[in-house]
Amino acid sequence: MKAIATSRVLFPRQLAVALLASAFALPVLAQQTPSATSPQSAPPAAASPSINAPREGFWGRVNPFARKKWVNNRVTPIKGQLNELDEVNAKNGRDIQDVDGRAQSGIRRAQSAAEAANQTATSAGNQARNAGSLAQGASARVDQLNSTVTGLDQYRQSNEVEVAFHGGQPILSAAARRQLDELAASLTGHKGYILEIEGHSPQAGAAGIQSSGRLAEAVKRYLVTEHEIPVYRLHSVALGNASAAGEENARPARVSSVHVRLMENSLAAREVAPPNGVASSTGAERP
Repeated sequence: MKAIATSRVLFPRQLAVALLASAFALPVLAQQTPSATSPQSAPPAAASPSINAPREGFWGRVNPFARKKWVNNRVTPIKGQLNELDEVNAKNGRDIQDVDGRAQSGIRRAQSAAEAANQTATSAGNQARNAGSLAQGASARVDQLNSTVTGLDQYRQSNEVEVAFHGGQPILSAAARRQLDELAASLTGHKGYILEIEGHSPQAGAAGIQSSGRLAEAVKRYLVTEHEIPVYRLHSVALGNASAAGEENARPARVSSVHVRLMENSLAAREVAPPNGVASSTGAERP
């Protein structure tokens, strides 16, 4: 009787467990086993998107009763892909930094080269301007020297004195000395001049030449001894009773006399420029 009672109690429990197991097993078998009535409904193996793709069960891709090992097997490939992606990103970052560093270095070198070229160009420009200034100064100096050389033998008459002698004797009268004194005083501080001294005599021939020569020598001697006129500035000639060449309406001399002409050079009115712009004797600086 007890056995019969126990079997009556266990039977409903066994039946419930069997029904529950069949409820879980039927959907799984339905997904895993292809239907015999529709053999063409299953897709071919070649059309599968992934051979190793996990099968979906009753709970889909997520199994609420999955174990840690099963989860690790699914997550480990994803972690590997993420690590690989991180490495690729890190490598790309390093490559970008390397390219940026080389670009910055190239830019700095280009800037340094440009600054050096700019400094060289500025220095060359300054040197060119200095050379132009020197060339202009040299050209001006050459023009000045040309003017100086051209005017070395150009003289003009600035004064004339006629000294009379009585009786043809080479003796200077008081009036003659005053004339020569005034002429010598006007030459104080002058440069670039000469004195042309022409002796005239009313006598003809050699006698007239000798007489006019003595008169001219008397004038020269007075200027040298009394006024310290340099001898190289005195140029005398004895003409006798003849006239100097180039004189218009010339007539033979009738009295004994000496003509003294002051001839100044075209540069006599200006001083010679000292070298390198040194101040002249007047204190003014020459260009």
